[in-house]
Amino acid sequence: MAAIILLALQAQAAHGTENETERAFHDGIRYYKEGNFAGAVSEFSRIAGTGLRNAKLFYNLGNAYLKNGELGYAILWYERALKLGGDPDLRFNHRQALDRVTDEKDSRDASVFRILFFWKHFFSPETVRSGAIVLNLIFWLLIAVRTLRRRKRILRASACLILISALVFTLTAFYNYYEAAYLRHAVILPPEVSVRSGLSDSTTELFVLHAGTKVKLEEEDNDHFKIYFSEGKIGWIKKTDAGLI
Repeated sequence: MAAIILLALQAQAAHGTENETERAFHDGIRYYKEGNFAGAVSEFSRIAGTGLRNAKLFYNLGNAYLKNGELGYAILWYERALKLGGDPDLRFNHRQALDRVTDEKDSRDASVFRILFFWKHFFSPETVRSGAIVLNLIFWLLIAVRTLRRRKRILRASACLILISALVFTLTAFYNYYEAAYLRHAVILPPEVSVRSGLSDSTTELFVLHAGTKVKLEEEDNDHFKIYFSEGKIGWIKKTDAGLI
């Protein structure tokens, strides 16, 4: 999808038919190459503000924010890009950005689902869904062939392997759906944020989080989010301090 958009932009530029969005994209690329990362952020953000959802655009925006020294925003846009798909470069840059995050969760805080589905981050949700469909079709095709052939032992081993793979992809697809539908996450944006016991600045500061930290949203009240960071670390922050993934 990203490659098609890039080619379309280049082709239209060659014919002198660039519109405002296309000009902003090319200006963003130019600013980035010139080292004007704030300018690149501005141009890419203009495009994202039109409602265009594209993994390559979000990846470029994340890169520009990272080069501009805004870690929280960089990780936010990397995370948004990963929801739409991803390539090795995106995943590599995302991991590099995460290495700069200073807040660490208790290792005991990992849920059973995160342990079981740790590998899902290597594939986009679309890839997982497509893989589940294809593997299930192959499995039932093998079952059909097995009923017509005499070499049942060979087909049985193949069917078992395909069945296991199909189950893994299918369960992961369901988990992706559950996570997208029922779990909301956000990224801390400012360099430092006080997490408080209530909705005003006068309430007790419980702990502090820093740019790039990923949190789960528990509740929403007017201008505040109740966030969950790890076991025993739950509190309220302003909505402006977090970006929804």
